[in-house]
Amino acid sequence: MPKSLNDQQCEPSPKPFVYSEIVKEHFLNPRNFLMGDESKYQRDAEGTVGNPVCGDQMTMYLQIEDDKIRDVRWKTYGCASAIASTSALSELIKGKTLDEALKIGPKEITEFLGGLPEHKFHCSVLGHEALAEAINNYRSKLQK
Repeated sequence: MPKSLNDQQCEPSPKPFVYSEIVKEHFLNPRNFLMGDESKYQRDAEGTVGNPVCGDQMTMYLQIEDDKIRDVRWKTYGCASAIASTSALSELIKGKTLDEALKIGPKEITEFLGGLPEHKFHCSVLGHEALAEAINNYRSKLQK
């Protein structure tokens, strides 16, 4: 038994994972990330979701015109997979109608990114949930 943490042997992960080049690109150069004060970004819709298990949180801000997403910005507090997933989703939904955007789910986000490690798939789910929350909030405002 080791006497201290320094005496322990590090065991390699039984299933190492490698990010695709697309995931790395979206993590290192995220698209449509909202820099600065979000209160200064004019938006028609906003949705925030989080995962208490991993600590990731995502907020999606949408500008909507004629039922289409004219512009999108986002903020994500999370890992490389969370950032890359939200960045990819923001590119995939621009110019789409609200219903078309809602059809872009975790599977499509993951495929666009060239795959995610199995234990990181939930990151693409959070992005889709933030988008759905924003659209639901927008539609609720319209009905009032």
